[in-house]
Amino acid sequence: MLVYLNGDWIPADSARVSVFDRGFVFGDSVYEVIPVYGHRPFREAAHLARLKASMTAVGMDERLGPVHWPSVCARLAETLPTGDGTLYLQVTRGAAPRQHAFPANAPLTLFAYARPRVSEPAGNAACTAILCDDIRWARCDIKTTSLIANVLLVQEALSRGADEALLVRDDRVNEGAVSNVFAVCGEQLLTAPRNHLILGGITRDVVLELAAGLGIVVEERAPSRAELSDAREVFITGSSREVTAVTRIDGKPVGDGRPGPVFHRLHAAFQTFKEEVRMGRRM
Repeated sequence: MLVYLNGDWIPADSARVSVFDRGFVFGDSVYEVIPVYGHRPFREAAHLARLKASMTAVGMDERLGPVHWPSVCARLAETLPTGDGTLYLQVTRGAAPRQHAFPANAPLTLFAYARPRVSEPAGNAACTAILCDDIRWARCDIKTTSLIANVLLVQEALSRGADEALLVRDDRVNEGAVSNVFAVCGEQLLTAPRNHLILGGITRDVVLELAAGLGIVVEERAPSRAELSDAREVFITGSSREVTAVTRIDGKPVGDGRPGPVFHRLHAAFQTFKEEVRMGRRM
């Protein structure tokens, strides 16, 4: 497998990064994951804009690591055997003596690779979740590799026999450890607004567009713990999970314990959207 590292294309097992790289010693780096369908990066411009926004938010100067990401993404996407997979892009603040202050003019470390999709997400498969206190920091809008809180939350879910942790802060369910959250409460579809408490998901944005096209009423408001408990449907979105129903939370069935009609409509619309990406009619 070839990877991109600081302007070079090299075999993955030959790639080398300094042990003093700040991404290694501090988690001082940002990243992006871009789905690929039919060798075409999904919403590439939006993903790259989010990467740039993360870099700006943490004070990284892109002039210290010039790269034309669309060209990198195009080459990586062509390496996927089936045409479907994900691209992983990471930018660190580079290698420097270990001190908290930003190093002066250290070149950024730029890394990217492609990973084939192992299997197509099963849209009707059940996904289970637990509720957890949101132990992350207050800048969840930055897509940083400092993910230890998310790692612990996912591990907590797995240890309790669930697939995802839905995170509660001030009695509001803002998002999952690795996903955005939607809940059908009454006649409305609720999801947390874009702010510093969630990562603004690109798949989330597409689902909002599809919901509008289907006439589904959406309110961008994080559901309360009580609203989520009474929700008729809950589903999550993300680059890897796409659109996945949540059928049990803390062992309790959501609705009748099966994926509901709103989920089915949006899942079907998302699959159509993906096929149009594969055919080059959408990006």
